[in-house]
Amino acid sequence: MFASSAILGIVVVVTATLSGIFGMAGGMILMAFLTFTYSVGAAMMLHGVTQAVSNGYRAVINRNDIVWRLVATNMAGSLAALALFMVVSFVPDKATVYLVLGAIPFVAFAIPKSWGLDITKPFVAPTCGFVVTALTLTAGVAGPILDVFFVQSPLTRHQIVATKAVTQTLQHLTKLLYFGVLAAHLLPAADLPWWIYVMVAPLAMLGTTLGKMVLDRMQDAQFKTWSRYILFVLGAILIWQCVSLFVG
Repeated sequence: MFASSAILGIVVVVTATLSGIFGMAGGMILMAFLTFTYSVGAAMMLHGVTQAVSNGYRAVINRNDIVWRLVATNMAGSLAALALFMVVSFVPDKATVYLVLGAIPFVAFAIPKSWGLDITKPFVAPTCGFVVTALTLTAGVAGPILDVFFVQSPLTRHQIVATKAVTQTLQHLTKLLYFGVLAAHLLPAADLPWWIYVMVAPLAMLGTTLGKMVLDRMQDAQFKTWSRYILFVLGAILIWQCVSLFVG
């Protein structure tokens, strides 16, 4: 247990640092690791706690750049997605998590710019909230799709990271509510000791702080280019993992 907990701690710090820099990627890597290591229910719960703390702390340290009106309208769409999942009572298996998680970056970058998915435009924010929350409840993470709604906006990199941090915090809290309460009867017990949840919280905050230091030294062009490369590689690995489950 000590060795596995130490590995988990290292992964949490590294992935929180990545998320602190790019506002995504780290959460995808952590979800893939947790899905490989634990049951889907346990992975969703532990990932939800870690990412809620990581994103919440990132929102706090970037609070001066949060665009609150976008957060409010985004949340309206999130609540609609939660209501839909409550009706259908959907719970993914591991293969589904890997497949959707791996496909998300490719789908995100395939969306034409002509669609004009600028989150600052009317009605786009609630659409974003619905789509991203539905994907979060399916694959645990939806950062690259969330990013699609921000990259065409006139927001600065700090506004993007700060506003996304708030919306992602709310999405992960929604995930905790769904898998921990509303759909808990559809899943086996997580069976994780309470101290695991306590352990990951400060580590997520540490990684977020390190990521913030790097973000402040990065240029907008570097920020967007590196995000693309990391996500393509990560997506390919996750799709391969899904295929290996079926082949194996």
